[in-house]
Amino acid sequence: MELNRSPRTLLVCERSSFRDQNHRLSAQVQQLRFNYKVSVLLPECSSAPSHLDSVFNGFSSFYLIRKLPIYELLDKDFLQSAVLQGSVYGLSYRTRIDEDNCVALMPDGHLTLSLDKDSFELLGFEGKPGKFNHRRRSRFVVSVDLRDSRMAPGGPGNLRLLTGLRSRLKLQADFLLSHHPGGGASLQPLLSRYDWSEHRPDVTCRSLTDLSCPAPQSCDPHDLLEWLGAVDANISSENSSSSFLSSLVCPEPKTSLSRALSVSVCGLLLPQDVHRLIQALRSYLEQPGLESWASLTVHGFTDSPVSWGDGEHGFLRGGENFYSLLMFHDQTYRLHLGTGAYDSCPP
Repeated sequence: MELNRSPRTLLVCERSSFRDQNHRLSAQVQQLRFNYKVSVLLPECSSAPSHLDSVFNGFSSFYLIRKLPIYELLDKDFLQSAVLQGSVYGLSYRTRIDEDNCVALMPDGHLTLSLDKDSFELLGFEGKPGKFNHRRRSRFVVSVDLRDSRMAPGGPGNLRLLTGLRSRLKLQADFLLSHHPGGGASLQPLLSRYDWSEHRPDVTCRSLTDLSCPAPQSCDPHDLLEWLGAVDANISSENSSSSFLSSLVCPEPKTSLSRALSVSVCGLLLPQDVHRLIQALRSYLEQPGLESWASLTVHGFTDSPVSWGDGEHGFLRGGENFYSLLMFHDQTYRLHLGTGAYDSCPP
């Protein structure tokens, strides 16, 4: 790899206000469907207020099904009890988008398979070459709408794909699954047939002291995101330019925060829960006398077959698909949406 050539990245920046009836934040939050980490930074705060703490610990649980045959996602009972009745989020686990076969089941009923060339030919179902092939036609994408009448149980599309997955490709994977609303009741018939475990998202809190902080309203977006990432990763920005280990420094102009709270939530995180957290942070910032701000960063799974909406996701070098939201006490916000070299433009 040529070290002097950096892969293309894209950062979309938007300023708006929660008081603006035309703001697009809710729709944009819904567009990043497969989230594995939410990071929150609260300046001048040492512990989360009770209403925020309950939201951090109230993210929906999810399930890990081991060695799930993918044809089970076409099962009649599963389609009727889960896919057609609510929003199902499903994602193959520990599969690599640049090397392995990856699967995503989206809340709108679309099933996406990202397959290598041999698997695609073996499946024998309509698809298209991936947009982000790093080798000529090495990956193919199969996308079907399970709510379409042709994909209904017994329909021609359903039977063709079912035959390919059951008899020819026999694709299986460890699979993450969550359902909204209603939790796991509609998933129980599927879960009962396989080895599965239920998981709660992991919540981690860190109290910080004497933290160098840039001016969030005026700081360059790239510098601000780098600083937020360093804080979340517990990397010091108190370095000299001659430091051998790190030359990262807090952007100027800067101030010092006597205290701050860093909170992260990790798991299969649903957009509905992220939206609920945003609303709770808005209420927190509306407290009388609190002229402060809060940041929330949401990271999508790097190996998801899709990133924004139904857009194809690629990896190769980075795999970034995230957004970072800066919220201020006057109800204005700054939204940064980022992708790597192998993604479409975010909404």
